[in-house]
Amino acid sequence: MSKPPLNPRYRLFFTNDCINQQCSSLSHLQRRWMTSSKRVQDRSRFKRVHDLEIAAEKHKVMSKILHLFEILKGEPENIVPLRSLDKHRKQINLPKPNKFSDFLRKAPKVFEMYKDSRGIIWCGMTPKAEELVREEEEIIEKNGAQAAEYVTRMLMMAADKRLRLDKVAHFRRDLGFPMDFRKNWVHNYPENFKVVQPFKPFDDTEYLELVSWNPKWAITELEKTVLGVIEGQDCSNHVPGLLALPFPLKFPVTYKKLYRDGGKIAHFQKREYLSPYADGTGLQAGSLEFDKRAVAIMHELLSFSIEKRLVTDYFTHFRREFNMPQKLMRLLLKHCGIFYVSDRGRRFSAFLNEAYDRSELIQKHPLVVWREKVLSQVGFRGKKKRIETSADISDLDDKALVGSDSEDDDHMELQLGPDETMHSLEDASNVDGSEMDVEGVRGEYND
Repeated sequence: MSKPPLNPRYRLFFTNDCINQQCSSLSHLQRRWMTSSKRVQDRSRFKRVHDLEIAAEKHKVMSKILHLFEILKGEPENIVPLRSLDKHRKQINLPKPNKFSDFLRKAPKVFEMYKDSRGIIWCGMTPKAEELVREEEEIIEKNGAQAAEYVTRMLMMAADKRLRLDKVAHFRRDLGFPMDFRKNWVHNYPENFKVVQPFKPFDDTEYLELVSWNPKWAITELEKTVLGVIEGQDCSNHVPGLLALPFPLKFPVTYKKLYRDGGKIAHFQKREYLSPYADGTGLQAGSLEFDKRAVAIMHELLSFSIEKRLVTDYFTHFRREFNMPQKLMRLLLKHCGIFYVSDRGRRFSAFLNEAYDRSELIQKHPLVVWREKVLSQVGFRGKKKRIETSADISDLDDKALVGSDSEDDDHMELQLGPDETMHSLEDASNVDGSEMDVEGVRGEYND
């Protein structure tokens, strides 16, 4: 005998109950997937650190300004036609439909524009900006010895005591190298490193090679902090080896897994690991000791950087040279008490949590102070004006940055008030998003 058909009322109840149960399971799996995902984009927004996102947004703006400074410094008279900036879009990271004229108007104390008798719009630096550029050059020159020390220590960490010169050049702004880093600067410290071509004539690639091992530099920044090593203290007898120093931890205030992962974190902190300056070629890839040494290397590189922040690609570039695992992003995301990864901008950035108090660095390098001074000049001052022509002006240095008659203003995405600067953005509450929007970062997480 066949079974009698199910009563429609019970069928409906049974179906709805299954749907509710499936939805509940799906919701649970979705929540679990969001919190356990290894991808930056898949993280829950409650795991983000709002203050460091603001710091990342400030860096985006400053990076564009630094690129423009370098373009203008490369011109004979420090001026360039506005139209010619379009070929630098990718370098400056100012994608269309954003307009350079709009971006320049947001920094009237730093950049200025004028129109010549032929109708060509030119842009250049204001006298204040030229003064700031000279100040930056003085700071870089003054701190050149420290930058050379960090380069030497990177070579000491490398397995072959040699790094590709073009890869080291990626750290130019992060470590405070001058623009002529590859042409002149690398030859100023022959006692530390030298430029070689070890694979010539088959390969003309230039490498930076360690000249002599310096034992007093073979001590990590973490060791200096924990052991209380002061600047100038004699560490010439130091021999790098096994370390058992815990990393400083600073978790996001919304991090909810401490109660569950506390044991794992404590175990990780107690585990011994090999110093970044010790030979790590004998470590087994994938072992816990291998991964922890990679964490120590990334911690050391971030400690070298001016802003305690680096593009995560830089770690990947040196994976082989520093004997680190392939999936470094998983380590960065896994140890969120040590590092914070921001996905703002074209590339991801890794921050050293311990170095920040909210969105501010605890100890500021002179170049960081200088960059903050530059950012303080960014913002509108009064109403926009037309671009002055050569008939209106006699001296370029006396002209102020004004608006463009030839371009519409429909794409102005961020307009600051008469008394606003980049610093005052942090005290605002709602600002439209744009290439120079900092406060919008805070707003999008607090909705």
